[in-house]
Parts: sequence; structure tokens; C-alpha cells
Amino acid sequence: MPDLLLELFSEEIPARMQQGAARDLERLMVGALTDRGFLFEGIKAFGGPRRLTLAVAGLPAQQQDVREELKGPKVDAPPAAIEGFLKKTGLTRDQLKVETTPKGDVYIAVIERKGRETPHVLAEIIPEVMAKLPWPKSMRWKPGLAVRWVRPLHSILCTFDGELVPFSFAGVSSGLHTRGHRFLSQGSIEARRFDDYADKLKAAHVVLEAEERSAIIFEGIKQAAFVHHLEMIPDEGLLAEVCGLAEWPTVYIGTIQDEFMDVPAEILQTSMRTHQKYFSLRDPKTQRMANRFALVANMVAQDGGKEVVGGNERVLRARLSDAKFFWDEDRKHTLASRVKKLEGIVFHAKLGTQAERVARIEKMAGEIAAKIGADVEKAKRAAHLAKADLTTGVVGEFPELQGVMGRYYALHDKEDAAVADAIRDHYKPVGPSDAVPSDKVAIAVALADKLDALTGFFKAGEKPTGSGDPFALRRAALGVIRILLENKLRFPLALPDDLMGFFADRLKVALKEKGTRHDLIDAVFSLGNEDDLVRLVARVEALQSFLKTDDGRNLLAGYKRAANILKVEEKKDNKTYISEVIPALLSEPAEKALHAALSTAIGAIGPALDKEDFAAAMQQMAALRVPVDAFFEAVKVNADDAAVRANRLSLLAGLRAALHRVADFSKIEG
Repeated sequence: MPDLLLELFSEEIPARMQQGAARDLERLMVGALTDRGFLFEGIKAFGGPRRLTLAVAGLPAQQQDVREELKGPKVDAPPAAIEGFLKKTGLTRDQLKVETTPKGDVYIAVIERKGRETPHVLAEIIPEVMAKLPWPKSMRWKPGLAVRWVRPLHSILCTFDGELVPFSFAGVSSGLHTRGHRFLSQGSIEARRFDDYADKLKAAHVVLEAEERSAIIFEGIKQAAFVHHLEMIPDEGLLAEVCGLAEWPTVYIGTIQDEFMDVPAEILQTSMRTHQKYFSLRDPKTQRMANRFALVANMVAQDGGKEVVGGNERVLRARLSDAKFFWDEDRKHTLASRVKKLEGIVFHAKLGTQAERVARIEKMAGEIAAKIGADVEKAKRAAHLAKADLTTGVVGEFPELQGVMGRYYALHDKEDAAVADAIRDHYKPVGPSDAVPSDKVAIAVALADKLDALTGFFKAGEKPTGSGDPFALRRAALGVIRILLENKLRFPLALPDDLMGFFADRLKVALKEKGTRHDLIDAVFSLGNEDDLVRLVARVEALQSFLKTDDGRNLLAGYKRAANILKVEEKKDNKTYISEVIPALLSEPAEKALHAALSTAIGAIGPALDKEDFAAAMQQMAALRVPVDAFFEAVKVNADDAAVRANRLSLLAGLRAALHRVADFSKIEG
């Protein structure tokens, strides 16, 4: 079957937009083809520095015939509604059918469209798809042209089955030609099919696939660094960005002047990464940053890269001179002297200044430290200094170094090492792969920082929504959860209900990868008296293990049967049954056995839960499985005698209450 090849060639597309645009192009084209009844074998889009490419394999040569029936308004509907339906369908009233329905006679439009040749359809849908591409930023580049594109569009290559698909977009007509590398190739390239196109581009020094460019860069840096007995400091984000900057990536190694090597490595790395897109290298033996860097050029230099490297070293020297200046100037003032400057920095209009926030965090860090066995004074000192580096020159230039620089300045000021480390670590964990703080002083400050943000923003009505979380509160809650669970800290959160519900949702996310069921978390949280996350997770895990057994599954089924009966009968009787069983009214052996088993279980479950022996509590529940099964097999709950009926419903209420000591079983699925 024939294939489609489409290339949109423009000025340089920002690296951060390329892969998103490729995905959007693929998504929009799939939708457009599907809407018109096309089936195809495969589709793939490619994003690069100057081009978006789309290849669709196995398209039919002609569109299928289409017949569809559209239901319209009632025959006696207002004329405007009928006219609107006629306009939508392109038919006259005489061409409509009338169908009788339970709600009256309605008009039916039968629309039949004969399938057209695929190139004609493509010529219609491709400009529509191009116009719908959701660029984060776009521009107009021709006077009087209303159409926008990410950068000036130069050419469109479009073929179907090797032949041109003629159309225009933004004043650019489709053709059969593209261009190769800006500097390493000359002239235009004719291409009619994807394989031919990809091969010709490579011959013209253009690597089409981002994955291949990324691999070339990674291996190039690895090999070049090896020559100097060094290795690359991993940086997946930078690698993804740089592969969007070079169509023909070539790696060179440059040198950092010795005068900058006494500047903290984090400053050097951040400056090189942010401003120059350079990769930092390190000595694999010492793991210390080396005085070398790797750069990726979009050129093959005739001199082996000497001029390219020399030019980049000169630019880097200027950048690092600025960074060194900030570093040297910042150390002329102590971190403690900077705290007062926080009074001039607004944290949030409803939550005051950074200085006011620091005061809250300092107080809370001391309280938390006392509860978890950390040094209270060190925790308060670290909290007092934690935000002071926001006023420094380095953090002003590189905000991502906040905390990191605070530690350097604290050590320079001869602050306690635990205080300095806590200043650095109180932001952690920043993401799912980031380690949590393990020192108790750092833990106290990190928890205080995150809990202050959560309680403050929730109280201010700035809760996350489905579409946004501008204050990163989900990340803060996940950070609290990870800190407590990974350090096995028994720390009651004591938060308002809405915030505890928010934590429950975040806990589901945190435990998802471990295979923990979300409904069991709900079941335990619903008890309303659990804010110790370590204990909660232990209870959930024990419950999950129990429900995987036959006893657990059968007892859950018995609970749901009992709960359903109680729900119906309580509604009918307009009352809630509680476990007030009258032993004298128990006549059937099965109900006597269940009552005895419940009495034993209730007497044992409580002490087991108090000792946090959740496995023992589950064993007590497992013992209920047989008498529950026997009860439903042999006993008629809705007995003719009203007193007996009420007694048996109370017995079921006792079962419900016993299981609810462990979790709200009504929240459990299955």
C-alpha cells in the first residue's frame, strides 16, 4: 500500500518544543485520517532543529465510501432548528427521512459520500493539521499573513506513493525538495519516499531521529572523555536539549582555566549547563569535577575543532568570571546577616514575607525536632538560616542552587556541619529520584518547610486544581510522605481533614509503584483517626496480604453481603443497627457460633491494634470466615418474628463494627 511523506522545513525550532511538536503532529494526523475513515499500518513523527517530519505507512489509494445517518430535530420543531440541521447536513427538507420514535416523528439525514482519491483528501487535511499545531510560542513572519508558525516556514515536502501532494500553507506551496545541513551541504534534495528521504538527509549531514542524535552525543562524550581518563557527569535533561540543537552533532573537549577551579563545582556545572549547554566531566577515581568540559557542535571542523574549542573557552571564561565574582562577593557577608533582608521579599500576598515564613518554619522545626529526637537548637538555627541564600548573588543568577549555596556559605561562616547540611537538604526531595534527608536535624527543617507551605496555602484557599499546582503542593506532600516512610518516623501529622484527604491521595501515588491498592488506603484513612503514616502503611500492607488469602476474600464477600442487608433494612426501618445482641434470642446454632466468634474477635482485635500487631488482628478476622459463611448458609436474617429479626440484624451490625476496627470495608473494592 502507498505511503505518505511530509516534511515541514523552517528556521531553527527551539529544542524544548521539537519533540512535543512531533507528538502533536502525529496525534493530529491520526485524528484527521481516522475521522475520514482511513486505516493505515503505521505512523511516526520526527522532530529536529529545522524540520518536522511525518511518515505514514500503508494508506489506501482511495478513501472508503461513507454512509451515515444523522438524527435531527422533531418534525414539529421550530423552523430555525430545522434550517440549522439542513445547513449542517447540506440537504434539502425533501431529502430528509422521517422516523417514528417514542418521543414523536424526527427527521433523519442520510448522508452518502463517495470516497475520493487519497491525495485529494490529504491536500485538505494537512493544512488543517498544520494550523492546529499548538506551539507554545509562535510568530507571524510575513506582512499581511495571519497564519502563525514557530519560526519562518521555508518549504513543505509532501508525497503520496512517490508523487507530489499539492497544497499551500502560509503562502508556501508543497514540493518535492528539502535541504540538508545548513553548512555541511549544498543545494536542494529531491525525495519521494521516506527511506530515500532519510538516506539522502544523512548523506547531507542530517541525522533525522532524535534518539540517534542523542546516542551519537552520548557515545561521543564517553569516548572523548575516556581519552582524558574522565567520564561524563550524567545529565539526561541537557542531553535531551542538546540533541535538539545539532543536526550533525560533533563532540569536542575544552579546558576550564585553573583560576575557576576553587569555585564550588555546582556553580561551575550550573553556569556551563544553563548558559552554554556544556557537559561537565569528572575524575572517576575521585568523583570530583575535572577542569574539562564537553561541547557539542553542529559542525565538523577542518582543524579538528581547535578554533571551535578556543572560541567556546573564551566565552566560558567570561561566564565563569561572573560566577566567580558572585561567589567571592557573597562570602563578604555572613549568612546570618542576610536574614533581615528576607523582610523585603514577599513569599505570598496572603502568607507574608520570607522573613515571616522563616519565623514559622523555625518554630515548627524546633517542635518537630523535639518529637523525633533531633537537636532542637540546631534545627532552629538551620531553619533560621535556610532561606538566607535567596539574597545572594549566586542564587540570584542560578535559583536552582538555593540551599546548595546556603550550605557553602554556612560552612564558610563556621556554622555547625549539621546546620549547614540541613540548609542544603531542607528542600529535598525535589523529585521522585531525589534522595530524602536522613539526618534528623535536616529532617526536622525539611518537614517544617513543606508542612508550612501546605498548611499555609490550604488555609489561604490556594489548593491545587486538576489543571494546575502553581505552588508545587503535590510535590511537597509527596516529600513529607517519603521522608516519614523512608526514615520510618513515627510522627503524627495532626492536619485538618481537607489536608489529610490531600495526603491520602498523594499516598496512593507514592505507594502505587509498590503495588499497594488505593482502595485499601481509603479504607484505612476513612477510619478518621489515623495520621501516623508509618503505622497506616503497615496496616494497609497487612490488610492487603490478608485479602489475598481465601479467608480474606471470603470474609470480604460475607461483609459485603451483611452490609447490603443492613443498608436495605436500616433504610426500611429508619434506624441504624448497632451490635446490641440479646443472647436469649439466638436460637440457631450458626448464629450462636457467629456471636461467640465475634465476641472472641472483638476482644482480641483491639489489643492487637493497640500493639500494632496488624498480622494478629488479621488472624482474628480470618477466624470469622467460617462462622460467617455458616451463618448465611443456615440462618434467615429477616425472620418472621420482629424481635428475632432485629437481633440478627444487630449480629450483622456487630460483624460490621468488628471489621471496621481494622478498616472501613465498605471502601474496599472486589
